[in-house]
Formats: sequence, structure tokens, C-alpha cells
Amino acid sequence: MKIWQADFYRSPQQNPTGQNIWELLICDATRSLEYVASCPQSEANSSWLTDQIQLAASEHLPDAIQVFRPQSLSLIEAAGRNLGIRVEPTRRTLTLKQWLQEKQYPTAIDKPPPTPLPENLWGEQWRFATLSAGDVETAFSDRPIPILHLPESLKPLNLGLASTAPIPGVVIYGGRQSMRLSRWLHEARPVELNYIAGAPDGLILEAGLVDRWIVATFDDAEVAAAAKVYQQRQQLSRGLHFLLVQPDDSGMTYSGFWLLQAEE
Repeated sequence: MKIWQADFYRSPQQNPTGQNIWELLICDATRSLEYVASCPQSEANSSWLTDQIQLAASEHLPDAIQVFRPQSLSLIEAAGRNLGIRVEPTRRTLTLKQWLQEKQYPTAIDKPPPTPLPENLWGEQWRFATLSAGDVETAFSDRPIPILHLPESLKPLNLGLASTAPIPGVVIYGGRQSMRLSRWLHEARPVELNYIAGAPDGLILEAGLVDRWIVATFDDAEVAAAAKVYQQRQQLSRGLHFLLVQPDDSGMTYSGFWLLQAEE
């Protein structure tokens, strides 16, 4: 599958007449493709983008274009529709972000304060958990889990982790809301689940391109200690962690499983 990463945003530079310039950058994961084009802000539209994507592709259009910047998304999606190319909103455009940083272009995105999960989605209980890296894939890949997010790029062995390495995670017992919560999470596109110390402490889910959700809050010292271990293990697992939703603690039925990784 041919996948590109693209950004279309206002350049820090201006043209000789002082006009703002919008710059398009396209690359693939290995940067064997690098394409750059710019236009005055007055011409920054989906038609211009459509033409540039065709020029970058020559005769072979990509199957998908990944976009991390919310301000770029709608225009690139429109160009993608014109050309029959799927556009994937994702924060994981690591190659593109590295290229932008080399050019000293901004990659940081303003994020809103976290919002509590909708009340009708709250599970009954939750806990921290740990799986060995070797068990992460085998424990869930063969089970009939309705929603399973186990991308190749995040599988522990593909990240170079030893099979015995501990992978931290959070288990939510959703009870009757288990499938509803899992479907909501699937649509929200989880990225990472972080422990944030405060008053109270909390678990914050980063999702989509900029969304942030409060999954849980707590002020219990024992839970806070477990949260710190969860955070420390993330640092040792290259940021890899998981989120598991199941109806109860019987271990018989699972509703959703996501492999997640902290953004670098």
C-alpha cells in the first residue's frame, strides 16, 4: 500500500511582495519521496492541492494520505475526494514531523483542556494492569474481540522490545455500557492514555488529532502509587501501553482492545 504524509499550512516565510505563503509538503515514510510546493494564501484551495498531488504522484496516486494538522485536514480531504484517495487523520506522521522540524517549521498544535467522558459511557470500575510484550499480541489476536486495534507498527516485537518486557495498561470494566464505550472509543481514535498528577490525579486520554478526555480522577494514595508505576513502565516500553474494555472481570468476554503509544 502506498501511503503519503502531507502538511499544507501557512509558511513562516512571505513572498517578495509581503504576501503570506501556504506551503505543501508531501513525503512517504522513508522520505524516498519529498515534494514541496507553495502558493499565495489567495490560491490555497482544494483545486490547487488536487493539481499538486497529481504532479507529485506522476502516474501513481497514493492509496492514502496521512494528515496530522487540523488546519490542513479539510482541504486535503477535499483534494482526496477529487482524486479518490483516502485521507487519514492521525498524529503518527513521524517522518513528516521530523522533516518539518529540520526546516524549523512548527509542529506543535494547540490542544483544548480535557473534557469528562459522557456520563452514559462511564464504566463500573477500572484498574491498572500489565502484560508481557510476548503476550500482548497472542492474548488478543485470536480472540473474538469486536473492536481490536493492534497495528503492525505498535506490536512490541516490531518496536524491538524483549518478549518479557512489561507493557502497562488500563482495564475498564464497562458492565452493560461495555460495547457502547468501546464503539465510542473506536470513533474517538485513541492515541495515548496518560497519568497526570494533580489535585485530584487523573487519567487523560489523547484521541483524534487534538481531543482530550478525562477517563478517571482519583486522590487515593495507593492508586496514585500504581499510576506512577504505570508511568514508569511506559518510559521503559518506548511509550507502548494498552487500553482494554471488558464487561466484567471474568476474563471470558472482551469488548475492545487498543495498543497505544505515547507521542515523542
